[in-house]
Order: sequence, then C-alpha cells, then structure tokens
Amino acid sequence: MKLDGLARRLVTEGKNFAALGTTMADGSSHTGIVWIDADGDRIFFNTELKRIKAKNMKRDPRVSMAVWNAENPYQQAMIRGRVVEMKTEGAEEVIDRLAKKYMGLEKFPYNQPGDVRVTVFVEPDHIMTVG
Repeated sequence: MKLDGLARRLVTEGKNFAALGTTMADGSSHTGIVWIDADGDRIFFNTELKRIKAKNMKRDPRVSMAVWNAENPYQQAMIRGRVVEMKTEGAEEVIDRLAKKYMGLEKFPYNQPGDVRVTVFVEPDHIMTVG
C-alpha cells in the first residue's frame, strides 16, 4: 500500500512518535513507543534484538501503529501492516539517524555494551488518517 498524504507527513516530518502494537506468544497485545521514518512506502524503526517487541515480530510479523502529530495530536494515522525485513546490518547508523531527527544529536546516547540493534521495516496493509 502506498504511504502518502497525511500518513507520509506524520511518519517522515517532525518528531512524531508511533505507538507500535505487537502480539505476545499468548495472543495478548504489547504496545511500545518508537521513533519512525520511511524508506519509500515502508515504515522503519529501530530497536534492540533483546526487546520483547523484536521477539514478538520475529514470531508474528503483524503489527499496528498509531502515529500522531506532536504539534496537533488530532492529526493521526492508524496503520496496520506486517514486518517484511529485520536487519542488523547498518542498524547503528539508523539509530543515529533517528537520534538526529528526534533528539538533535549526532549519536544515539543510550547504547550499552553488548546491545545488538536491528532496523525493522513495515509494509502497510491498511492506513486510516484523521485530521
């Protein structure tokens, strides 16, 4: 599905956070906040392999996202999709790029020794916008 209009602006412009929903092994939901951007029509974010969201997405690639405008939270995009790629190669550079976008810093300041970062790419299946 094409990522355009308000949904694209919310994902790519400004410091707009996304609430990411994944499914736990027992079928219950898990939600966490992530920094996002886009690569073409795919949405991407970065996490650590040890995080529960990474484990959930490896097992079940279906995800949902709610993205809202930090300046006007009544502008929103609700996105359902699936993880189409998870890669560790280049993930350190991606988290630094997102730190620049969201924090204005050249380097992500919270990496710990032994952290293994992964960039997750989501292909949207359904997009609904408000505002």
